Amino acid sequence: MTVIEEGKLVRLREKTVEDAEDDYAWRCDPELARFDATSPLRAPLDQFLAEYESELRNPGPYRRRYAIDDLEGRHIGNCTYFNIDAQRKEVELGIVVGDKDYWNKGYGREAIALLLKHIFETTDTLRVYPYTLDWNLRAQACFRRCGFHEANRTAEGTYRFVIMEVFRSEFVARFQHT
Repeated sequence: MTVIEEGKLVRLREKTVEDAEDDYAWRCDPELARFDATSPLRAPLDQFLAEYESELRNPGPYRRRYAIDDLEGRHIGNCTYFNIDAQRKEVELGIVVGDKDYWNKGYGREAIALLLKHIFETTDTLRVYPYTLDWNLRAQACFRRCGFHEANRTAEGTYRFVIMEVFRSEFVARFQHT
């Protein structure tokens, strides 16, 4: 297991095949799907596992996925940066705390801060941006606590999104002493 970053509540690590059952359960959960502006997964577990293992072997150049564990090693969620644009030096960020026992306790906030630290220390990325559903005020507040601000709003189909952003310079200025 390769640990990417560790904080006071969580550690980020590389994904493994052992994460697949949790990920499958979370992708099938209607409440989590609603927060992700998607439908619950309906594929059978064996198909999901085959695709999961293939993605682990061949992750591709435009996405980095990490598991979020509590400090006891329990897999509680995932975070990713994707749509990596090397020319513009920006990436999109996504997170899910799939284990609902860990909601509203600071685990997601710390995972976001650790992922930002990792991105800004190991890549030449200048801008990180997540999309949040306009009604997901909890996510927006969490992102604000990590230094993000609203950049734009957009609609895709029936969904309305708030696009937030943080720049490397802002993150470094705000968190250089933490």
